[in-house]
Amino acid sequence: MAQKKKNTKKGTKPPTSSSKFVFWIIGLIAISIIGFIFLANNDKSADNAKNEIDYANQPFLGEESAPVSIVEFGDYKCPNCKKFTDNVVPLIVKEFVDTGKAKFYYFHYPFINVDSDRTAKFSEAVFHELGNDKFWEFHDLIYKKQPEDTRYEKVDVFTEKFLTETLTEIANEDEVKKVVTYFDTKAPEDAWKSDEALGRKLGVQGTPTIFVNGKRFDGQTMEDLNKLVEEAANE
Repeated sequence: MAQKKKNTKKGTKPPTSSSKFVFWIIGLIAISIIGFIFLANNDKSADNAKNEIDYANQPFLGEESAPVSIVEFGDYKCPNCKKFTDNVVPLIVKEFVDTGKAKFYYFHYPFINVDSDRTAKFSEAVFHELGNDKFWEFHDLIYKKQPEDTRYEKVDVFTEKFLTETLTEIANEDEVKKVVTYFDTKAPEDAWKSDEALGRKLGVQGTPTIFVNGKRFDGQTMEDLNKLVEEAANE
């Protein structure tokens, strides 16, 4: 089930849609993926935005020399982004990142409520002050801490106090102070808003939305993703 963005004020719960299919991996494991990924029925879905995405100063997994760039637009309060992070990203890492075929990027597209904005800003502060590896530790920890009760979408859970306390689990006192100090500036807000603006330009309407070398992934299986990655590598 995908989380879709509405053209309304933050805090409203977007409608959802779902579909069933078989997730292929090495011919042995069947796991649903289409229910996690937002698929928009608009002309933008077929556009190749390769030249519109600026990957500089963005957190990523993999080798910088990898020929293909896979991008996720996500929201830390989106339940389907959590499912995607828990169930699909490890497969992407195994099949594409660890093999040197691709890099995996995370771009912010917060929309559920103020917590979404705050967490995006805080994670940008972590990335800027502590670097790529710490960003991904924090990123995974936040999704791990996402409450299972979806009613939390309407209330503030990821407060600055909560985010700071979460960071203390993976960073020392001096590192936490550096992040909090930077968080209080405008720069990390500008960073996530730049991601959001790019997402709007690319026609992103919900999360998670995936691009491979600038082309939106509209497939249904891991095999479809593999084909898109192979096509991108051969361009």
